[in-house]
Amino acid sequence: MKKDYIKKVSTFLAIIIILIVPVLTYAQPIDPTPGNPDAPVDGGLSLLIAGGIGYGVKKMKEKRRKENEK
Repeated sequence: MKKDYIKKVSTFLAIIIILIVPVLTYAQPIDPTPGNPDAPVDGGLSLLIAGGIGYGVKKMKEKRRKENEK
């Protein structure tokens, strides 16, 4: 009997949470000025470039190490 009650209450709470959370997580309103994304592209792009350079240097070192071992 008690397990059935707990199951019903937890189901009810899960449904309430599923219905309320989307209402609380609205996105920001649309910017009225078109063409101005206000999102910095430079930070992420520079991190990707730096990561690519680092990966290339690592691969070159591994290749040289293998050639020196032979």
